[in-house]
Amino acid sequence: MEALKVRPPAVAGTFYPADKEELLALIKFVCGEPYTGEKIKAKAVMVPHAGYIYSGKTACEVYKRIEIPSHVVILGPNHTGMGAPVSVYDGDAWETPLGVVEIDKEIRDRLIKIYGFTPDEDAHKFEHSLEVQLPFLQVFAEKEFKITPIVLSLLRYEDAVYIGRQLGKVLMDYKDDVLIVISSDMSHYIPAERAKELDSLALECLEKLDTACLYERVFRYNISMCGVIPAVVGVEAAKMLGAQKGILVDYTNSGQVTGDYSSVVAYAGMIFV
Repeated sequence: MEALKVRPPAVAGTFYPADKEELLALIKFVCGEPYTGEKIKAKAVMVPHAGYIYSGKTACEVYKRIEIPSHVVILGPNHTGMGAPVSVYDGDAWETPLGVVEIDKEIRDRLIKIYGFTPDEDAHKFEHSLEVQLPFLQVFAEKEFKITPIVLSLLRYEDAVYIGRQLGKVLMDYKDDVLIVISSDMSHYIPAERAKELDSLALECLEKLDTACLYERVFRYNISMCGVIPAVVGVEAAKMLGAQKGILVDYTNSGQVTGDYSSVVAYAGMIFV
């Protein structure tokens, strides 16, 4: 019998603690008060992927408000330049300090039969944008779930829409038991006020689920949102699942932690319903 192919954590000890108890304590710290309202059945969410001390609060404001279903598709940008343009992880499981999560082979195997989706490991090996979401999902899930990790390179708008709609077609079979996680930070290394100004242009498009507006504004205004392609793909898929709008639940920047507002990375947390 073949040994299972498990992706070990690449950024435990840097983006978040490698020790289980330390990691749980940090998540508890950045998450603050528990959410006491009714959990939202989201079609998709957008969450940041910086070190937990910087963007964990914003990610948590999203995760603590939503139900985590049995099937979770995680879309992230390709920071390493390795692997296929639309890279679907082809191993068996991912590991974090909180344990092992199985790959959703049923969804994965359906996707890789579709033109454009490539089974691949290289793009995932050192990529942090998907990995940092997993401990939050493990902490907040109330039942077992499987993941479909997809890393996306820069695509033309038409290609991103095609990929999003093909993904949506597959996910429609899972109705209310699927969640799309879009992993993206917002503006990078500019003054906080300017970041807010530029990011509001992108977030306005996302609230309306207008991916053409998002893509156009990001490139016209040179908004350094790293997950614009995951956002286009994820929102297009979410619309096929019935999403009507995006709700901004949190917006912060690294200056709120470092005290330096002259050059920040900004983070947005959104829920699509």
